[in-house]
Amino acid sequence: MHWVTYDAGSGARLGLLDGEVVSGLDREVTLLSLLGDGGERLAEAGASARANPTEMRRLDEVRLLAPIPTPPSVRDGLCFLEHLRGCYRALGRTEELHPAWSQTPAFYFGNPAAVLGPHDDVPIAPGSQWFDFELEVAAVIGRPGRDLRPEDAETHIAGYTFFNDWTARDHQMRDMAQGIGMGKSKDSAITLGPALVTADELEPYRREGRLDVEVTAHVNDREIARGSLALADWSFGELLAFVSRGTELRPGDVIASGTVPGGCLLEHLDTDDPAAFTGWLEAGDVVSLRSPVLGGTRQLVCPSPAPVLLRTGY
Repeated sequence: MHWVTYDAGSGARLGLLDGEVVSGLDREVTLLSLLGDGGERLAEAGASARANPTEMRRLDEVRLLAPIPTPPSVRDGLCFLEHLRGCYRALGRTEELHPAWSQTPAFYFGNPAAVLGPHDDVPIAPGSQWFDFELEVAAVIGRPGRDLRPEDAETHIAGYTFFNDWTARDHQMRDMAQGIGMGKSKDSAITLGPALVTADELEPYRREGRLDVEVTAHVNDREIARGSLALADWSFGELLAFVSRGTELRPGDVIASGTVPGGCLLEHLDTDDPAAFTGWLEAGDVVSLRSPVLGGTRQLVCPSPAPVLLRTGY
C-alpha cells in the first residue's frame, strides 16, 4: 500500500494512493493513528479506503503533504560509509575512517518541526551560501520496541519513504568545530514523501539482508547520483537495534538511512575551496529524488529571510 497525506483544499486528510487516484478516509484518521499494532489497523483502513472511500481525488487535484507531517521524533543515520569517504575525498582529507564508524551506526536527532512535503518549496537555511540536499530513505516505525535485535528489528517498520535532510554545509563547519552534534546545519528543512510505502511492498527487493531499491537525485533534471540501498554498510535492522538500545522506539518515529554514495553536492566538489564551488543550490533550482518503488519528490529551492544576527555578527 502507498499511503499519502494530502490537502484538497479543506485541510489534511489521509488517503490510499492507487496509480493516479487517491481514496481518502475520514478527516480524523491520520497515518499516525493507524500505527502501533503491527499493521492490522493499516490493513483494515486500506480495505475501507478501497471499498468505501470518503472521497476520491485525482493525484493532480491535491497537494501532497509529508506522510506524517510532524513525526514524534526524527533520527538520521549514516549507514553508507562510502558517502563519508566521498566527503573526505572532496575536502582533500586523506586519513582513514576512525574505527568507531565500523563499530556502531552513527546517527543524529533531526527537527520534526522542519518537515516538508514532497513538492513544497524549500527555503535556503538563513545565512547559508553552501546549501545542499541529501539522497536518503527513511523507515517509519510501525510498532513500539526497545533493545531490539538486529535480526528482527525490521519487523517494527511500517514502511519507507524518501528522506532529504537539506544541509547548510557552511553552517556545518561551525557545528563540527563546536563538536556537540548537528545544529543549524540540519535544522531548516527535512523532506518526507511522497508516500509511505508499506514494508511488504519492498520485500521482493530484499537481497542478503538489504533492500536493493534504486534511487536517484536530480538538480534541474540533471542526474547527480544513482545508487541502491543494497550498498549500505549498516542494514536498517542493525540501525534500529542500535537506535533502540536503552530507549523506546515509538510508532511514527522516522529513522533515516543516511546518504546514498554520491547523493549530495558536497561529494561533487571540483575545487579545494568549498566557497569557490559553483554547484551549491541557489534560489530557483529544482531538486528531485526518484525511485520506481518509492515514487518521487520535486521541490523548488527559494530564498529565505536574512538571519537575525547575534552580537558577534553571526
